[in-house]
Amino acid sequence: MALKKSQLYSSLWKSCDQLRGGMDASQYKDYVLTLLFMKYVSDKYDADLDSVIKVPEGGGWTDMVACRGQTDIGDRINKIIARLAEANELKGVIDQADFNDDSKLGRGKAMQDRLSKLVGIFESLDLGTNGAGGDDLLGDAYEYLMRHFATQSGKAKGQFYTPAEVSRIMAQVIGIGPDTRQDYTIYDPTCGSGSLLLRAADEAPRGLTIYGQEMDNATWGLARMNMILHGHPTADLKHGNVLADPQFTDGRGLKTFDFAVANPPFSTKSWSNGFDPLNDQFERFENGVPPDEYGDFAFLLHLVKSLKNRGRGAIILPHGVLFRGNREATIRRKLLRLGLVKGVIGLPENLFFGTPIPACILVVDKATVQADRGVFMIDASHGYQKDGAKNRLRARDIHRIVSVFNTKTEIPRYSRMISLAEISDSSNDYNLNIPRYIDSSESTDVHDLDAHLNGGIPNKDLDALDRYWRVFPSLRATLFEPNWRPGYSDPRVEHRDVKKTVLGHHEFRSYTHRVATATGRWCDVQRQRLRTISVDTSPRRLLSEMAADLWTCFADLPLLDCYDVYQVLMDYWDDTMQDDLYLIASEGWRKAAQPRRFASEWDSREKADLTVKRQRWKMDLIPPELVVARYFGAEQGTTEALRRRHETAECELQMYLEEHTGRGGVLKDAMNDKGRITKKRLADLGKLEYGDRGQDVFRRCTQLVATAAKATRDAVDAQNDLNALVLAKYEVLTTSAIVELIIEDKWFGDLRTEVEALAESASEYIAVRTGCLIDRYLKPLRTLERDVVGYQQEVAVRLQKLLGHGTNDVVLGPRS
Repeated sequence: MALKKSQLYSSLWKSCDQLRGGMDASQYKDYVLTLLFMKYVSDKYDADLDSVIKVPEGGGWTDMVACRGQTDIGDRINKIIARLAEANELKGVIDQADFNDDSKLGRGKAMQDRLSKLVGIFESLDLGTNGAGGDDLLGDAYEYLMRHFATQSGKAKGQFYTPAEVSRIMAQVIGIGPDTRQDYTIYDPTCGSGSLLLRAADEAPRGLTIYGQEMDNATWGLARMNMILHGHPTADLKHGNVLADPQFTDGRGLKTFDFAVANPPFSTKSWSNGFDPLNDQFERFENGVPPDEYGDFAFLLHLVKSLKNRGRGAIILPHGVLFRGNREATIRRKLLRLGLVKGVIGLPENLFFGTPIPACILVVDKATVQADRGVFMIDASHGYQKDGAKNRLRARDIHRIVSVFNTKTEIPRYSRMISLAEISDSSNDYNLNIPRYIDSSESTDVHDLDAHLNGGIPNKDLDALDRYWRVFPSLRATLFEPNWRPGYSDPRVEHRDVKKTVLGHHEFRSYTHRVATATGRWCDVQRQRLRTISVDTSPRRLLSEMAADLWTCFADLPLLDCYDVYQVLMDYWDDTMQDDLYLIASEGWRKAAQPRRFASEWDSREKADLTVKRQRWKMDLIPPELVVARYFGAEQGTTEALRRRHETAECELQMYLEEHTGRGGVLKDAMNDKGRITKKRLADLGKLEYGDRGQDVFRRCTQLVATAAKATRDAVDAQNDLNALVLAKYEVLTTSAIVELIIEDKWFGDLRTEVEALAESASEYIAVRTGCLIDRYLKPLRTLERDVVGYQQEVAVRLQKLLGHGTNDVVLGPRS
């Protein structure tokens, strides 16, 4: 069975469990990623002896497997890694983790067992084929681990990783895409583990020439391994402090590149250590020297100097660079006057692993330098989802940022093109703080005091729902009628009937049909594309094509946000479809659809889909319920009926037991230690003298126990018979039947359900909002006052009866 991405992720993360307790989470990566690298290059070399990385004798994965159970396993692993490193000029890269360190891995038997289990976890993975159709399965797994390492490593140790979502945005807003030439270059002066460079390069299908520099030696080693795992073994990565000792020079000055991206450490205070910025030989600070306490502009100026005359770059910086004064204000003013700042994208807070503060992407463009062109701003700070302790950009957030930025679309409360005249006027003085130009604060729901006093629903509140009235033109008249006062309306229906009225309206049903038609149109476009999936299919390219078609099919559909539909597809891809595509592309439809039986080596915690004759089976591609629904509806109906009969019998038995097992109950002694009634104990007690009523209770309980037991057997037998039928059906399914089940019943069925639920949720807002307005203004002040008087009188009468006094003795409310 081909390796699914989710299975690979799970196996790799289990390896981390073996290391817990002996070291800090930030150190897991040194061991886990080294083992991943060793297994990958060994499997690759076994499959292709012409691989870039050569595996020498005594320096491969089989040698590691041979070490399992050995008392000196740690020392042996170190020597194996050293042989591979020496044979491939990787000394100082893959040999930084010490597998013989008893302070981290335990002493004696503890180290022996821990390392043996680690090797065993990786041994079960077949990494010889790196994804399907050019997709980088191992590279994605590496990124998965890096993200989790960064999450667990805390604030100071997570700076080596840039979230993949941010990396993709940066690449796309600087123009990296399908048309990018292969000979173009990309550079990251603070490359960390290389994740930002790799995600940017992924956006160019033809490839890019990669350059980077990293100051931390261990992180530089991670970046080198990362490049090899991602299929970029020739990437040129240097080691050193990029500000004090830039490694990429051409004799005249800094080497320049077509693209540059960077995520430098925020506001570093030691940025000028090792050199004199005032006498910088590379002339990076001709537009000003940043202050000693903030090094953000130092990295920005280095990036600008490293771009070719028509180069483009993007850098992640704290918001302080947008508004801080003094030296930074001078630098900002000069860069803006030169027209180098193309855009500013404000990101959500708590997005980066190194800091919880919000950051921004500053986009630099030398290709279209115009001093008066202005700056395009996006406030994307509200678009994200919670992901554990951090926030994370969703697929819809990424798509919206990129499409809006690249088309320069102005959206109220989200994006604006700010002219240089506005930026430079006396009120702003080259301050780029985003809230100065984009007000993204949430609008408040203002109550109408006149309506609260005199009744009626304000028409202005109803007019605010105009986008819904345009879709349901007669619904407003169905729900509301004019009030006796101009500018106000009265409800035609009771508050409790609003939702029923809206959902039952013919225009609402017509809209639901339009959504279903649009979904069907999209499915029609995808059907032939999905039917032709083969080993040459690139799942990523397929996803891109499917997503592009969404905008064509749903763009003209009102109320439904295309970005929401896009998110449905991307979520389903992550949860289900990508694994399915990898399986089909790797093994073909028929083989991928076959059940696999759990053997002793399988993880016993993995949930089985079917159990037949005590054998557990897993269906990776076609869930059993789809086979049942299409081929065994009658049998499923019988099984469900027997299950309901079983539940009814159990319920009757439990109710009877509750009635007769309490204090003094006849059946209380028939219960065992686990709170269950047993036939033997019930029979033994039935022989004792309990009187006629007691004997009747025992007889009735015996009948109920027998009925419940038979119902249980019948339900279990029926389910087992159905399971056997389903399992046998998998063996005789034709390829065309498998394709039909997967595409129509599984993929399209799930996606249709999600999109229709999304449309219903969006359109139901009209019911929620109108119901809220009706409830809010249902009773004006005068009605409430009459109700209060009535309640006071009712309470007074009740108190009179309770206390036995005359009405004059009871006073409620203030006296005049």
